[in-house]
Amino acid sequence: MHTAAVRLFVALDVPTVAIDHLQAAVAAVADEHPGLRWLPPDRRHVTLAFLGEVEPPALAALAARLGRVAGRHPALQLRFAGAGRFDSRVLWVGVEGDTEPLARLVRSVGAAARKAGVPVEERVHRPHVTLARSRTMSLDLRPMVARLADYVGPPWRAASFSLVCSRLGPQPEYEPLERFRLGGVPD
Repeated sequence: MHTAAVRLFVALDVPTVAIDHLQAAVAAVADEHPGLRWLPPDRRHVTLAFLGEVEPPALAALAARLGRVAGRHPALQLRFAGAGRFDSRVLWVGVEGDTEPLARLVRSVGAAARKAGVPVEERVHRPHVTLARSRTMSLDLRPMVARLADYVGPPWRAASFSLVCSRLGPQPEYEPLERFRLGGVPD
């Protein structure tokens, strides 16, 4: 059990086949743009909520509430498609498919966290997977967005999400603390 505050987020679990397909599409673009810090495939995820620093006493209540949320939401049919950017800082690929049920899941995860006493970063949810971050603030990401705009990945089933601990550093690490099955879907 953790004794100090931990940095947490909640993310959909994405099947390896979807991540591998995306990586194949991104590889050529990545080689052409060394000015970006490319996230390794094993750190690519669809964030449902960023929770920030959470004190250990809140973890049990948070996990219990997230478990109840998972049981009330069905598995989702999704795929990665299109591309975009957040200013000149972040390059991403979008998510399409069951986006309305995904938005309801995002709202439920946020509500569960708040009820457990964990503040949730308030922002408009745009389902995406971050591919890369700019090393400078002046990089024009539009050509990379254009290169990936027509990307469409294979459909995949989001059947679970995880509570993830994020450790910052030169090579950030993500450690799933607990996994929650959507709608009681068996493994």
